Amino acid sequence: MSLRAAAVIVTLPLILAGCAGTAKIARPADLTEVTVVEAAGLIRQRSLTSAELTEALLARAEANPDLNAFITLDRAGAMAAAQKADEALVAGKSRGPLHGVPLVVKDNTHVAGLPNTAGTPALRSFHPKENAPTVQRLVDAGAVILGKTNMHELAFGISGYNEGFYTKAPVGTRNPYDRTRIAGGSSSGTGAAVGGRLAPGGLGSDTGGSVRIPAALTGGAGLRPTLLRYDQAGVTPIAHSRDTVGPMARTVADVALLDSVITRGRLATPAPLSGVKLGVYRAYFFKDLDTDTETVAAAAIAKLRAAGATVVEVDMPDLQKLNDAVSFPVALYEAYDDLKAYLAKYQVGKTVEQVAQEIASKDVKGTYDGLVLPRKLPAPNGVMDAAPAYKAAMEQGRPALAQYFADTFQRNGIDALLAPTTARVAVPQGADASSLPTFLLFIRNTDPGSNAGIPGLTVPAGLGPTTRLPVGLSLDGPRGSDERLLAIGLAIEQVLGRIPPPPR
Repeated sequence: MSLRAAAVIVTLPLILAGCAGTAKIARPADLTEVTVVEAAGLIRQRSLTSAELTEALLARAEANPDLNAFITLDRAGAMAAAQKADEALVAGKSRGPLHGVPLVVKDNTHVAGLPNTAGTPALRSFHPKENAPTVQRLVDAGAVILGKTNMHELAFGISGYNEGFYTKAPVGTRNPYDRTRIAGGSSSGTGAAVGGRLAPGGLGSDTGGSVRIPAALTGGAGLRPTLLRYDQAGVTPIAHSRDTVGPMARTVADVALLDSVITRGRLATPAPLSGVKLGVYRAYFFKDLDTDTETVAAAAIAKLRAAGATVVEVDMPDLQKLNDAVSFPVALYEAYDDLKAYLAKYQVGKTVEQVAQEIASKDVKGTYDGLVLPRKLPAPNGVMDAAPAYKAAMEQGRPALAQYFADTFQRNGIDALLAPTTARVAVPQGADASSLPTFLLFIRNTDPGSNAGIPGLTVPAGLGPTTRLPVGLSLDGPRGSDERLLAIGLAIEQVLGRIPPPPR
């Protein structure tokens, strides 16, 4: 771990207490390299203005349209907010721990006055009147919103191959470490913006992995909180039984700060690794790994053991069966009713059918026309009615899956399950990246915890030795253990250090 990174973690409580001057943070030559924590400290100690940082990030975003990271880049609004933040600080007024810090928001989460497209053409003209509660917490703490980030259309995928929204050809949000490859999804744009140094952090949303997958593939950290820990209002939904907003940033320290602001809770601090016990289930979470992912994950586990963590093998032979009984039945069945309720609540002026008619991406169009609208599920010989499977999932399947995780944690005495966040590094971007086999491969390790409603965190583990692409480590913890999970993530981050930035 670098001395600079260690200083950031040590001074974080001082920053939040308003006395960052006690331990100065050095101003970097490249302003786009600052993290959320560093930005907050630099602005508070008057080493950097919000306007300077916001301008640097906007300029970098405008110089990199080929990442397709943004749907709406709000230059005028962001600069006005930054200048207002600077004026307030000069007058001795601070709004909170994110005063003047620029952030981004996935384009399915409401920011007042900006379009909320959910990445689909039919919602292009929808402008919410109020911030989503999660966004409002960030703004109340002083954050500046740079704009709305690109996403897999209607959040139904992991590739970010969105045929309706891109700022520069070819189609698809791009990975800043290799612009021929995916940035993950569905929170593709936030991942690309954070990894590409267009923003230090922001919000994504996660139904089955949509925060953790793009964070991992672009070299960042991301948290899926325990279900309902964050307010679900003001977010274009897939399924209320699975959906949650989640913070994304370059470091776990940043994610912990954003989480504490959103929850108005305590700020996590690093846990002593000597008291941490992690479980590894290889038959499911470690199968089909590519060489880079396997190498980085093995090296990371060895470092954690050397640093004092206990890592034990666990057995979860029924995990696949239990998860399959819940995953598609819940997401595909709730998608229709939840989108219908959302469109009515926010007076969007469109029906689900009208939204579906204008879907631009072929994979999402096929899912809506073949499954969501007719209320069907895939079956061995075609499709079947979704209602009975959904009823069984909610009454038996979900409780059984949640109990299976709880029993595993308790029986083995572990704080969390440890695994690679995805089985592979980022694959080439293009239509094939949206195929069902690719979707199932990339969502496999993040989906079960999502369906159980438990918290999940991805931590940067390193760059693959062959591809030089990021690999993430995933932690799934017991329900409600978010703060403990972040504390463990902070400790892991201290051991593994930061990964190098992408090529410029």
